[in-house]
Amino acid sequence: MGVVWKALDTTLGRTVAIKVLPDHLATDRDSLSRLKHEAKTLATLNHPAIVTVYSVESAGDIYFLTMEWIPGRTLRDLIPPGGMPFSRFLEIALPVMEGIIAAHEHGITHRDLKPQNVMMSDSGRIKVLDFGLALPTTPAAASDDASTLSQGTVLGLAGTLHYISPEQLRGQPSDQRSDIFALGVVFYEMVTGRKPFEGAEALELAASILKDTPAPVTQFRPDLPVHLDWIIRCCLEKDPAQRFESARALYAELDVLHRTRRVAADAEGSIAVLPFSDMSQHKDQEYFCDGIAEEITNALTKVRNLHVVPRTSAFQFRNTTITPREIGRRLGVKTLLAGSVRKAGDQLRISVTLTDVDDGYSLWSERFDRAMKDIFSIQDEIADNVVRSLALSLSPRERRAIRNVSTTVAEAYEFYLRGRKMLRQHSGRGIEFAREMFNQAIALDGNYALAHAGIADCMSLMYLYVDASGRNRELALKESEAALRLDPELAQAHVAYGVACGLFDRHEEAVAAYEQALRLEPWLYDADFFYAREVFMHGDLEQAAKLFEHACDVRPDDYQVASLLGQVYADLGRSEDARIMRRRAINNAAEHLKVNPDDVRAYYMSANAMVALGEVERGLERTRLALKLDPGDCMVLYNAGCIFAMAGRFEEALDSLEKSARVGNIQYRYFQHDSNLDPLRTHSRFQALMSTLEQRLQSSSAGGASS
Repeated sequence: MGVVWKALDTTLGRTVAIKVLPDHLATDRDSLSRLKHEAKTLATLNHPAIVTVYSVESAGDIYFLTMEWIPGRTLRDLIPPGGMPFSRFLEIALPVMEGIIAAHEHGITHRDLKPQNVMMSDSGRIKVLDFGLALPTTPAAASDDASTLSQGTVLGLAGTLHYISPEQLRGQPSDQRSDIFALGVVFYEMVTGRKPFEGAEALELAASILKDTPAPVTQFRPDLPVHLDWIIRCCLEKDPAQRFESARALYAELDVLHRTRRVAADAEGSIAVLPFSDMSQHKDQEYFCDGIAEEITNALTKVRNLHVVPRTSAFQFRNTTITPREIGRRLGVKTLLAGSVRKAGDQLRISVTLTDVDDGYSLWSERFDRAMKDIFSIQDEIADNVVRSLALSLSPRERRAIRNVSTTVAEAYEFYLRGRKMLRQHSGRGIEFAREMFNQAIALDGNYALAHAGIADCMSLMYLYVDASGRNRELALKESEAALRLDPELAQAHVAYGVACGLFDRHEEAVAAYEQALRLEPWLYDADFFYAREVFMHGDLEQAAKLFEHACDVRPDDYQVASLLGQVYADLGRSEDARIMRRRAINNAAEHLKVNPDDVRAYYMSANAMVALGEVERGLERTRLALKLDPGDCMVLYNAGCIFAMAGRFEEALDSLEKSARVGNIQYRYFQHDSNLDPLRTHSRFQALMSTLEQRLQSSSAGGASS
């Protein structure tokens, strides 16, 4: 780019940098015109992470830029052998991304991102240099074969070639996604101390960029989060379409890492409770093993200064051969609680170990050989010993909270655990089975508040998705009210009551119930999730977005809330945020399906995100797979209808929606407000379907009032 001088602006009395432009820019009229335009645009940005360009000047035949003078060191000088600490990486990467987002969203592409063009000032501020000014030469090669590149052209990119994207090397059109590729190279270098692509000569390096897949950063740095490795791999995809769509999408993923790390850092301790292993003879006790681990997780979340990894994140390591240290690193925690359960008749053997992931040593371990009736005291003892081993101090309220037992009847508890596992399947069969399990629990303990709340949830889902009879709706309300009478401090009971109130269009009562649930348990995912759905169905998109965002913070790896939030963002006109969330939904669903390959909901929710992002054929293929797995489920049919509508397959969409209504879907407000169905609203078949749904809803309401 020429020569940079430190200079004194004698008019304003300030130190500036003067960059004298090389001849090929100064003599090329088009390049100079573009440079002036971009310099003017950059000057209006005035972003703290972008070096300020003051002017483009000339003196005779010499053209030069005047810019902000930044005393400090480049990123090249800051990268130590072996890479920098993860915390240091985030401190630099996030402000770099903020500057790049600002420039990209003003139509400016950097074209020459590399460590030499990132500065840390003596005061610690990060600045990106040469935004929009670099014009690297790109070979006009028509083939992927690097041997077709001219030696002279490639050598002309010395110092830059490591960061050039494949499409630039091929002479193909490039856009801001080429900057994303360069950032991937820079990030790789920052955390490993090495470049992802290597070659003894320039042409060998170009061939590596075009052909090679870099080793994972975690291969060199096992302490790094796996999510960071995924982020960098996405940046380094050969096909620009497979990279992050924008700098903002990349920033959002880095910010997830930052927020997760910050939450853990603010806590006095951190832990993940892994799914307990089923050691029973017939291997048929997984529901019980999972239930124990989840109950301990829920108890520990009541401790204010303890960061507890959500169940969904921890349970992905079921039956894994990965070492505790590696699991802890991936989850960002310092301790792991693992266990096994052997249940034979009325006898239990539960073995647990609390491990320090840094050194692999056991902080505490115990084996409990007890009768089934002692399960509650065992769970209390485990939670108490975790707190004691981590040297955490508890308030009296916290100590009561982690010992809050909703039943003392062990057999009722076992039925409850079975029901809760089935309810998560989001299918008609799962709801029916869960309801029977909760009924069995209440038959053994009529004062079991959680089981009453479980039945309320079942009846609400039955009303919405299976049988829209007034009786189902009334039972949902009755059972949720019973749960509240038995335990007014039970957050899940307030959520169940909120859902039931929504069925009666008692919107204000539903909102009050969700608000109370969140006061009792601010990080209760179900409260955020169902509250968001309630306000969405009443057209309050801004509030729905806030609630779904909080649910995303609680479960960053959940595919459902990411997909729904993506849709809400799209409805609000926040297209870039929508793309970010939908991409996260697809990624989260892929991870979820690795350990839950029969989860139909994961298929159709991710299919929705795929079609919304333009991956239509891939989304349709996944939709048809969901229909094949569960062809008679009304929610599968409804969501398939949404996806077909988005893809322009209107007749298929209407077929699915009409069938969904025939088999029990009465969610009139969702049909009314779901933007996925907007392409169908003027279609006569859709209008007839809406009339039918409205009549059924009115009939159901009248029936409920007269019962």
